[in-house]
Amino acid sequence: MIEFSLNGENVQTDIDPNTPLLWAVRDSFGLTGSKFGCGAGLCGACTMHVDGLAQRTCILPLSAVAGKRVTTIEALGSADNLHPLQQAWIDYSVPQCGYCQSGQLMSAAALLEQNPEPSLAQIDQAMSGNICRCGTYPRIKQAIMAAALSYDATTKEGA
Repeated sequence: MIEFSLNGENVQTDIDPNTPLLWAVRDSFGLTGSKFGCGAGLCGACTMHVDGLAQRTCILPLSAVAGKRVTTIEALGSADNLHPLQQAWIDYSVPQCGYCQSGQLMSAAALLEQNPEPSLAQIDQAMSGNICRCGTYPRIKQAIMAAALSYDATTKEGA
């Protein structure tokens, strides 16, 4: 049995510990916001937070999160209380097809949790592992900068 926290709720599962976290979350817990992109941890579509850090979950075995805190896009904000990044994504019309956006948002949120006032170079570095086939990188960068201006400690996970 593997136990961990999923979006603030303690959960347990007896599925194969070598199953990638992405599939455990999608198939066993029904949280389908994180997407499968490449299966090699290269595109970022599957990004979730593990203990607050952005992780590529298509290659992360379920066993690696035992006793840890996993946060998915479903817990980033809500319709009534958007995360500053979600609001910035709307304000700057970031998504086109939208497929990569949950991973983009989770990587950006991890960045702002670690560094609420990132430079453009720090944004580039933090987001370099996320691929957007629609090429919305300039809008993603603008949205992250805008969100950083409105970001405060109350948006941090676990606060």
